[in-house]
Amino acid sequence: MADMTILDNSAEKQAALLPNGNNSAEPAATRETQKATGRTRLGSTPPAPDSLLDRFFHITQRGSTLAREFRGGLVTFFTMAYIVILNPLILGGFSADNAPTDVAGGWLSAAQVGAVTGLTAGVMTILFGLIANLPFGLAAGLGINSFLAVSVIQEVTWPEAMGLVVINGILIVLFGVTGARTAIFRAVPKELKAAITVGIGLFIAFIGFVDSGFVRPTAGGPPVQLGDGGSITSVPTLVFVVGLLAMGILVARKVQGGLLIGIVGTTVLAAVVEAVMKLGPASATNPGGWHLNTPVLSGQLVSAPDLGLVGHFDLFGSFARIGGLAATMLVFTLVFTNFFDAMGTMTGLAKSAGVAHKDGTFPRLKSAFIVEGFGAVAGGATSGSSNTVYIDSAAGIGEGARTGLASVVTGVLFLGSMFLTPLTSVVPLEVAAAALVVVGAMMMAQIREIKFTKFTVALPAFLTIVTMPLSYSIANGIGVGFVSWAVIGAASGKAKKIHPLMWVVSAGFLVYFARGPINALLGG
Repeated sequence: MADMTILDNSAEKQAALLPNGNNSAEPAATRETQKATGRTRLGSTPPAPDSLLDRFFHITQRGSTLAREFRGGLVTFFTMAYIVILNPLILGGFSADNAPTDVAGGWLSAAQVGAVTGLTAGVMTILFGLIANLPFGLAAGLGINSFLAVSVIQEVTWPEAMGLVVINGILIVLFGVTGARTAIFRAVPKELKAAITVGIGLFIAFIGFVDSGFVRPTAGGPPVQLGDGGSITSVPTLVFVVGLLAMGILVARKVQGGLLIGIVGTTVLAAVVEAVMKLGPASATNPGGWHLNTPVLSGQLVSAPDLGLVGHFDLFGSFARIGGLAATMLVFTLVFTNFFDAMGTMTGLAKSAGVAHKDGTFPRLKSAFIVEGFGAVAGGATSGSSNTVYIDSAAGIGEGARTGLASVVTGVLFLGSMFLTPLTSVVPLEVAAAALVVVGAMMMAQIREIKFTKFTVALPAFLTIVTMPLSYSIANGIGVGFVSWAVIGAASGKAKKIHPLMWVVSAGFLVYFARGPINALLGG
């Protein structure tokens, strides 16, 4: 698909830029930004680009400014920075005693995992910004890294597991290069794409509530509850509430840099609270502590990264160890999770940024899919796990980011995080969680595109939306939506309106959902 970001005197091309198909010659991103800021008269023409950066990234054309792009990049980094701390906790340890060990007793060093996490996220996010020109950050995907640490290394070694991640990435790149991924994306009905966006909004809000301790599991009653026994009992959760309200007020009042101001301000508040109360990190014996990051700046600020894990993978070793069928099923699971998580995330982010076209596609779609696929390859090759687009990027978009320049800013900061891990770890998870909830509320606006009066649309859309937060998986929500859309539509006499690729992907999802029993059969 040709890049639709370049303005043209043709009315037809101008109309193609508009999500609602009206006759305004203004880019969709500009109109969305104007709605958010209320500064520019609807229908006005943005000023001509006046700098190399502006022309390269189409900043003015998308209704943004250099300041917004830099702020957006900063906000995206601050909301994603936890991965530099969390990924080593999931994949590595300081010894074999506290690290996930593989089938041969091998383990990954937490310090090395932290270094390659920042390196890969930085390089891939910068490339994504330069090539795809979209304000999306990439980093190690939480679903896949957990799958590797909990399941895959029970059957293969760490290098062999990362080899499977590389194979997964190569397949995704091939899907992107051949156009198969774009074709599947185009086959998805626009109502289902809107439902994916709304579901992701609820999902990231739910992540924020859980990460902050605002919502917690119960011992034996309902699956979740408010705080501890229905009450807010911890100070960090109270800081989350204060941050959420502060960011909400700033955004509601259309304050420039509202989310960034809220993140910085709430982090300062958290640091003051910690200095006075000495809460420390959360644990089984200290449930009232901070989750993941304690807002304290201590120790040396700069340290040299250890990149010893780069290239530490075995491409085909798993096939020799566990057999071709079992290894293929592991690759299948990785591809489905990677493929559809990223597709759903990019759908939601593009709509949130106002760069999506009426049919849900967005500029440089094919390039975005290919670069994201290389993120998986790079993540496996560096042993930091598959890198994918992060829904946390919505925080930077909420701050005004509309182009790849914001991604370049985020990527540079990730590269810097390799040397400045203490600074990265100052922002507590409770503060980042507040930003995610605010952005989740913003993404709910896409629900207006779903025709709930038609039940053949309403039920698949509803199932897509609720399955994501309730199953804690974007891919699960997309899969349920695909299958229910195809089955209900066909049973309602509308089989001819269902794209053949919807049936193909739905069949694949049925295998994906049954992969546990299938693996058991193969193992037997």
